[in-house]
Amino acid sequence: LQENFVADLMDVIDKGVGRLVDADMNEESTKLKALQTQQQLGIQALSIANSNSENVLSLFR
Repeated sequence: LQENFVADLMDVIDKGVGRLVDADMNEESTKLKALQTQQQLGIQALSIANSNSENVLSLFR
């Protein structure tokens, strides 16, 4: 009886740990996607800024 209880308890703990790891991985994946999106937006903003300054310079040529 006690062995069954301990075995069941270990199963519950293992499942709980697995869920925590899954949740942590999902959170980290979401953070990574957000950072990648910010990086892409920053690159696009720099590209736009550079092209605008080149357009202004071309007016003086």
